[in-house]
Amino acid sequence: MILDLRRRKFLAGASKAAGAALLGGLAFAGAGCGGGTSTQPPPPPGDGYPGTDDQLMEEIENAAFLFFWEQADPTTGQVKDRAVATGNNDTHTVSSIAATGFGLTALCIGDQRSYQPHAAIVSRVQSTLDFLADTLQPMGMNGFFYHFVDMTTGARAFTSEVSSIDTAILLCGVLMCREYFSQDAQIPSLATQIYSNVNFNWMLNGGSTLSMGWTPESGFLTARWDHYCELMMLYLLAMAAPNPAFAIPASCWSAWSRPTITYQGLTYISGSDPLFVHQYSHAWFDFRNKKDAYADYFQNSITATQAHRLFCISLANQFSDYSSDLWGISSSDSANGYVAWGGPSAQGGIIGPVDGSIVPCATAGSLPFDFTDTIHALRWIRGHYPQAWQLYGYVDAFNPLTGWYDADVLGIDLGISMLMAENQRTQLIWNTFMQNPETQTAMQLAGFQPS
Repeated sequence: MILDLRRRKFLAGASKAAGAALLGGLAFAGAGCGGGTSTQPPPPPGDGYPGTDDQLMEEIENAAFLFFWEQADPTTGQVKDRAVATGNNDTHTVSSIAATGFGLTALCIGDQRSYQPHAAIVSRVQSTLDFLADTLQPMGMNGFFYHFVDMTTGARAFTSEVSSIDTAILLCGVLMCREYFSQDAQIPSLATQIYSNVNFNWMLNGGSTLSMGWTPESGFLTARWDHYCELMMLYLLAMAAPNPAFAIPASCWSAWSRPTITYQGLTYISGSDPLFVHQYSHAWFDFRNKKDAYADYFQNSITATQAHRLFCISLANQFSDYSSDLWGISSSDSANGYVAWGGPSAQGGIIGPVDGSIVPCATAGSLPFDFTDTIHALRWIRGHYPQAWQLYGYVDAFNPLTGWYDADVLGIDLGISMLMAENQRTQLIWNTFMQNPETQTAMQLAGFQPS
């Protein structure tokens, strides 16, 4: 049974001293920035969004880029884990290395779309990689980075762990920049240095699957990355590590399980986890038209998105807002704190108390998998729930039934939304990231063939 507590859900118990703060970077706003539904005007006809699909994706990307530009320390480049959705009076100071990984990729997109001058973006990338290589990585362990750090000093925040999966997300951003800015005098060498320093073999801790992390107080975390989820990028990067002494055996690709479920006639791998697990590795690695000995993972994410949509619609009798127009939940903020919403609930797994909330990044992160259904839901939110859109795009979550709107946005949720919107539009991340020679080596080691 899938109960090894993914990502932030696990870390809530792993770092008791940090309490709820560890998991999202800090306090959650109970009231949010919205009021009761009675104050809202009647909804507009249709989906309510007047622009084209491409215009909406452009708005999503432009707004998310603004977050990654404004809510990063301009000297260190470290991106805040979360920030106030309106951009006003934000006092958060904690960065997550995952948000920084998404942010590095966002800088490539921003350069491609001229959201800031080229020279300014290159300078930001250089500063970020400098700080990672010279300050953050030495402060971690065996090349891995602490999950949460002070965005200005790089000091470990809370009692956060040296995180294997979050280091992988950071490395994806680093390698994206290495390839996108391949002609720069500094960026490629800095990126290679950072990647080469990561001792993935150490993170195996004597096993065949990678540990979720390590702390100086307790050593390796007991939980491992041992069943299909967002782990693919971690294993692929580890198998193709530039330093052969730090690489893990290719046999590790077969060491993690791939449990399947069937829901409303749809059979797919890892159906009880939150939807983001079917998105994160796919943001950088291009799994289209490929399969290994076990699955076509891109098709698996298509099926997972379709099943998740049906699962949400099946809850309409309990939550009247859920419909074919409005659906999508994933790990996110809620009125009661951070929740790892998964599903279908009948299968077990990490299911929070589903309460009718909507999480826009759930659908935005699946844009390349089921474009028609996901863009429709995003248009519906944009057209019918104006309070759900603030300076940096969609708020992290909202509940139409109670009138609760999150006061915050999260870097990783804006990140997956921005990257998948760009992949849907131009395939920029896929086409650029996959030019890294290690990515090609990794896919070969994992046994991928044309499907």
